Amino acid sequence: MKRSLPLDFEPRAVCARCKRPELVCYCAHLTSIPTRTRVVLLQHPREEDMAIGTAHMASLCLPNSELHVGVRFDGSPALERALSDPERPAALLYPGEGAIDVLADPPKGPITLVVVDGTWWQARKLVRTNATLAALPRYAFAAPTPSEYRIRKEPDVAYVSTIEALVHVLGVLEGDPERLEELLTPFRAMIDKQIAFATTLRGARVRHGKGPSPQKRPPIPRALSEHPARVVCVTGEANAWPYRDKDLRTSHREELVHWMAHRPATGETLDLILRPRNPLAPSTAPHIDLTDDALEQGASLEELFARWSAFVREDDVICSWGHYPVGIFERTGGTLPKTRIDLRQVARVLMKGRVGTMDAVLEKLAIGASSPIGSLGRGRAGVRAAQLARIVSHLARSAETPPAAPAAS
Repeated sequence: MKRSLPLDFEPRAVCARCKRPELVCYCAHLTSIPTRTRVVLLQHPREEDMAIGTAHMASLCLPNSELHVGVRFDGSPALERALSDPERPAALLYPGEGAIDVLADPPKGPITLVVVDGTWWQARKLVRTNATLAALPRYAFAAPTPSEYRIRKEPDVAYVSTIEALVHVLGVLEGDPERLEELLTPFRAMIDKQIAFATTLRGARVRHGKGPSPQKRPPIPRALSEHPARVVCVTGEANAWPYRDKDLRTSHREELVHWMAHRPATGETLDLILRPRNPLAPSTAPHIDLTDDALEQGASLEELFARWSAFVREDDVICSWGHYPVGIFERTGGTLPKTRIDLRQVARVLMKGRVGTMDAVLEKLAIGASSPIGSLGRGRAGVRAAQLARIVSHLARSAETPPAAPAAS
């Protein structure tokens, strides 16, 4: 027997755009992000009605994308049309034998990136069922940072949501990781709203308070305070031709031209400018605050790797702001220790939201208010290295400070 609804029942108002209840709509946070990469999202039908799925969200932010729902795509006119652009050869983002690490070895030109959306079981079924997909060249990647998907548990800490995967991969394909970070703005807003809404509902059902919870120590990596001599702050600058300016767009990939490393515990600093291997983009020198002459007289990659090898140790802890400096160094052929800390991600957790630039974080935490931060080397990289070192020092002190005991009631 079917259960009847009460006479005064009113269905929840749902946003027609994001398909979320209006109470948790994230449309105000959507940003249009043009890309030269064409993105084709193939979604398993069971994911279509998932309220907290991210493929639909990504399609709303990426004007050069399309979303198709189904299981069998072989012979689909829409898919054939999407994969038929000779100037953007198709590739499948899917791990497995023969897959190329897209973060370490990205394609030289624009591509059509095919992304399957669903659980791992559903994704495997989509690839197995469609010979067209199985035959495509494959790209894969290892997520440089853990997933922020706090409302949906991933089967493994290395797994990320569809929209997070696109942030990592498109950041490399477009040569502009910071711009692609905007994809995460509606994602984070959705998560924050969902958690706040759920917390409010749970709180409404609590009859008796349990008293104040003991204050927990902030989630600061212990290596910053326990092994200070191993901490190395790194930042890198690139010679990057603009992708959005058709008159200046070239086939040259971005290349590392300035590498800064600083060990706060000892004051050791490696400041090395590299000679560009490609023509110098007009905006590179002023953007990174160096002169054309300084860049043209820079060192070779061989000298960089030799001096880096003498500077770094295998058990060092590499600290960077975001994963861009680490990524471009490894794509250049450099080797880094395995232990790494993304200080921007640490700041996000501590400040419970988006943090913006290092300047914004320094101002919000009042770091440098009493004494100017200055610079540790040449150009913008020297300033950034000094900022990183100051943030590391602040976090290390915070990690050492015991949490305050809750006040007696």
